[in-house]
Order: sequence, then C-alpha cells, then structure tokens
Amino acid sequence: MDWNQKVTPGPNEVGFDYSYIMAATQDRVPTVYIENGNVVGLDPNDPIQVDYQNNFEGEPTGKDNPELLSMKWHHGHNSSIVNGIPRIGFMKGGEAAKWSDIDMADHFLAKAQDYVKNRGEEPFFLYYALQQPHVPRTPHPRFVGESRMGPRGDVIVEADWCIGEFVKTLEEEGLLENTLIILSSDNGPVLNDGYYDDAVEKLGDHDPSGGLRGGKYSLFEAGTKLPFISYWKGTIEPKVSDALICQMDLLASLASLVEVEVTSTDSQPLLDVLMGQSEDGRDALIIEATSRTALRKGDWAMIPLYDGPAIAEQVNIELGNAKEYQLYHLSEDRGQQMNLAEANPEKLQEMVATFEEIRGSEFSSTEPLELK
Repeated sequence: MDWNQKVTPGPNEVGFDYSYIMAATQDRVPTVYIENGNVVGLDPNDPIQVDYQNNFEGEPTGKDNPELLSMKWHHGHNSSIVNGIPRIGFMKGGEAAKWSDIDMADHFLAKAQDYVKNRGEEPFFLYYALQQPHVPRTPHPRFVGESRMGPRGDVIVEADWCIGEFVKTLEEEGLLENTLIILSSDNGPVLNDGYYDDAVEKLGDHDPSGGLRGGKYSLFEAGTKLPFISYWKGTIEPKVSDALICQMDLLASLASLVEVEVTSTDSQPLLDVLMGQSEDGRDALIIEATSRTALRKGDWAMIPLYDGPAIAEQVNIELGNAKEYQLYHLSEDRGQQMNLAEANPEKLQEMVATFEEIRGSEFSSTEPLELK
C-alpha cells in the first residue's frame, strides 16, 4: 500500500459519497486520518513508509526504547512509537499527518456533527464508528478519572458522552424524530488487550460479559452476542427483544425502509424486528470469531470441533476450542456451563446439518459426526 497516493479501495468505492476514517485501528500504523482516500495533512516532502515485518533503520520501538513510552505494552504492541504509545507495525515519516490520540474522540464527533449540519435537505445515512473503547485507551484529560476504573472505564464514559452529544445535534437540527439510530458493537468485551492500563486491576465487581461465557475472540456467547439498540424517537416503543438479528441484516432491513430493492443471500429484511414490532428474527445464524465459525439457531448454540488452546492466555478468555462438539440450550443455560451434545444427539445432529448446509461443503474443520 502506498499511503502517499490515493488509497483505494475504500468506503468511497463501495457506495459512500464521503468518508473520513483512520487508516487501520488506533493501535496500528500508519497513525493518520484518511479523507476520501487521501491522507489528511500529508507533507509530500515527508512521505509515509509502513512495514509490518521490519523496522526502518534508526526508528525507536516500544520493545527497544521503553524510556520513550507514556503507555506500557503488554503483548503485541511493541513496534513504532507515536505520541508515546507503542503500536503494531513500523512507520517512518508523515509527521505532519499524525493524529493526536487524546483528541480523537472529539475529532470524529466533530466530523459527524459537521456532516449532519451541512448535509442539505437530502436524506442521509451516516456510519459513525467510535474508536473508544478499543486500545490504546486514551481518554481526553477532561474524562480522566471519571469512572474510577482506569482508562478503560474513562473511555467508556467518553464514548457515552460522544453519543449523547451526537444525539443532541440531531435534536438541534430537528432530525431526531425522523432518524433511525442503531448502536452496536463489533465483538464482546476484553480487558487486557495489549497494554497495561489497569483494566484488570480496577475492574472491581463489574462483569463486562454480563454473565455470559467467553469474550472477544471467543465462540461462546460473550464473544458474539453484542449490544444492539435501535432507537427512533416517537416511533419505536422501548422494549427488550430476544429476536435473533445480525448486522448483515441492516442492508436488507434499511433497504426496505427506504423502499429500495437489494439482492442478497446473507442479509435478511427484519425491519419489523428493528422497529420492535416483531419477535420473529432469524431462524439461524453462523457466528464467527478469529475465522472459526459456529451456529446459533433458536435457543440453541453449537460449536464444532476445533484444535487450539482452550484459553487465550494473553487476554485470559475462553476461546471455545474443544476436541468434542459443544451444544448449549441458552434459554436454560445462558452461561453455557452444561454441554448437552452427548445427552441430546438428535438436536446435535440437527444443528450440525444446518451448520453444514449454510457453510457449504468447503467447511472442513470438523470431523464427521458419529452419534452414539
């Protein structure tokens, strides 16, 4: 990738009229913003160089230069240092384009607010991706100490504030009662995800997984069952729904809302579920974590056989790997403590058949199921 030229493909090549994003994630290089495919503020006389395998001669790293760090790395994040924070990957140049980590939440919020305020009269779709609470957790100084749970708690408070400020902007623009807001996450919780930031030490009695098993990287429920809120002032009545839905379904659902036809075999039109008018969500859903897949169907979850460690020791999270099939009845065992695969062979065979039908013949990580 040449970061000194227009970066493609990107959001603009898949349907967005305007995009303002970070190059990768906050813990990776290059630590720059990209607007419509171009690095923001790049000095052509100081080109960006990036390498994820080898460092550039003379460039300090988190591993070799701990005296330069304002944040200590725990695992994985020990390469190039930007703003005192060690990152994944090596970077040289692009000094004028580098972001300020503590201002990032404010920066993206302002961009989202400006877009809404200057959109004109046309209907709009805005994808506002908050970088908090992804590592490195860098709360603005005005949020430091607000949670008494360290940086992880503080950036959650900051993210909550950002959402509130954005909703306030919609209200000020007279749009709140004509806007469907969907808030969701990308994976389950993780505490220590690469940096020492007191996330484990200051957790107290808080349970980020809400009683579910696993977490980020896991095929258990805490890894794949995500926060998912749909809000439309004056249109959606507040309620809690157990309907099965996934983010892929937003395509078909929002298309039906604006009366546009789409062709998709993955996305299902579940607008009535989003509106709180129905509990009839998906019948089945393939779930995924770090390229491994499993099945949710009704009140049941099935995890096929996977080699590998049972626990990811660096993050202390159960991954769901086992040399036997796992079958859980979630309405009776939401914490997935009782494997019913051996006791309920008929249900297991049904789940495996559904899983293989959806995944197709290319799935080869499981051995043939033999029922006893």
